[in-house]
Amino acid sequence: MVEVPQKPASGESRILVVGPSWVGDMVMAQSLFKTLKARQPGSRITVVAPAWSRPILERMDEVDEVASLEVGHGQFGLGTRRRLARSLQGRFDHAIVLPRSWKSALVPFLARVPLRTGFTGEQRLWLLNDRRRLDKAVLDQTVKRFVALGLPVEEAARGDFPIPRPRLRLDTDNLVERRVDLGLSSRPAIGLMPGAEYGPAKQWPLAYFRELARLLVVEGFEVRVLGGPKDVEAGEVIADALPHTHNLCGRTRLADAVDLLGDCQQVVTNDSGLMHVAAAVGTRVQAIYGSSSPSYTPPLTENVEVHYLALDCSPCFQRTCPLGHTNCLNQLKPERILQAVLATAG
Repeated sequence: MVEVPQKPASGESRILVVGPSWVGDMVMAQSLFKTLKARQPGSRITVVAPAWSRPILERMDEVDEVASLEVGHGQFGLGTRRRLARSLQGRFDHAIVLPRSWKSALVPFLARVPLRTGFTGEQRLWLLNDRRRLDKAVLDQTVKRFVALGLPVEEAARGDFPIPRPRLRLDTDNLVERRVDLGLSSRPAIGLMPGAEYGPAKQWPLAYFRELARLLVVEGFEVRVLGGPKDVEAGEVIADALPHTHNLCGRTRLADAVDLLGDCQQVVTNDSGLMHVAAAVGTRVQAIYGSSSPSYTPPLTENVEVHYLALDCSPCFQRTCPLGHTNCLNQLKPERILQAVLATAG
């Protein structure tokens, strides 16, 4: 039996959190940060995270420091992890490891953080000394699993604890600059997010996004298509030759996307990282689910309408439709989403 060090008294804890590698998960991790700060108001939170996530973490009031881990997604990078661990050594009382991979637990172990909390998995038993068993039936959402790691074992096991909602700060000065630079208008804006990193079984058809954009313009809206460099071509398909429609994919930084989404009246989005960003800035979300489940990764906001057909084959959690028809998305027509937008338009 490994002797688990005791947590420091409330108000004294220096906490190192190893963050996730996806935009949406990083937004949801703020629920853990809020929980930690509420229970230990004097604590300091440092987040080990990929460099790309810094703009998101810097918009969270609860994060005191970001320790960038310059390792590509899926890479091991032992030397890089060792160097980071050396720079963190002696600075923390408690580490919480959110990903369940073996390599994600290395930095706290190498940094000799006395208390290292995480779920068991990938043969990393010796890297953690506060090992938690993941009961997927009780902790049935990603965000619940994150928050549970910041709670005492007995409380976490019940699964009925509160989940604070993420809230990202907006930078109004940056928003004004981006609106001018990108040539945006004074029309009320609707954001469209056609991307979903996981795969096509989570992506509403581009033809549907384009038809929705056309209908929204007729109704007097400006349409902003947002996404990363991988979404540029999809954005062109949607925006090509449509007035008042801007393909911003690949033209904005992540911090810009935060502010531009906060400036939108509503967004229409696949189950994606930017969906969670939009929810965290308070914008109304029209969330489209195909192969994934709104029960497992819902937008953490009350200002949302979920569009999910719940077919017999859904959710399959596959990257591509195993039946070849993707009816879970193809049967969600643009007119249905348009009516949902218009029903709550300001």
